[in-house]
Amino acid sequence: MARTKDFDENEVLTKAIQLFWHKGYNATSMQDLVDTLGISRSSLYDTYIDKHTLFLKALESYQRAGNVKINEIVNQSTSAKETVIKLMELATNELVGDKQQKGCFMVNAEIEVAPHDQEVSKLVCQNEKQMETAFFQVIKKGQQTGEIKNNQDALVLAKFIFNAVKGMQVTAKSSADATSFSNIIKLTVTVLD
Repeated sequence: MARTKDFDENEVLTKAIQLFWHKGYNATSMQDLVDTLGISRSSLYDTYIDKHTLFLKALESYQRAGNVKINEIVNQSTSAKETVIKLMELATNELVGDKQQKGCFMVNAEIEVAPHDQEVSKLVCQNEKQMETAFFQVIKKGQQTGEIKNNQDALVLAKFIFNAVKGMQVTAKSSADATSFSNIIKLTVTVLD
């Protein structure tokens, strides 16, 4: 007979995200996980097998939550340029004022783990594709309605804007100045005029 879990998996994943985000994958020990997650080592191994599997689950959870927010913005907005701005702000707002200057959890995983781990690399690439596709769809729609100039390839514009977002996410590791990010967003969006 299978044992029932005496903990909330969503809560555990939320705590795991915060721990991995703060310390990084390599610096997070199994003891750190046991202490932070508030579950026994045996429950941790029974549920997640090992640290790597838990890390993947944490990345997947982070990605799902981000995708929900992206879809909400894309589906609720009418102006293409406003939607692009809101998507850029979504990617940077949590970074502004972060006293720990953790940067973006997904970008951190891309830099620290993805070069040596195909599974993490695959998740990072999926995450990037989701954001890039959102930018592309919004820009393409804006070009069709005439709100965005049509003399640039929509995919190239989407990649350019996504690259600006990633740059800000990396920059947030050393500086998370709201005014700087706001200015970068305003300047980046001028490519759509």
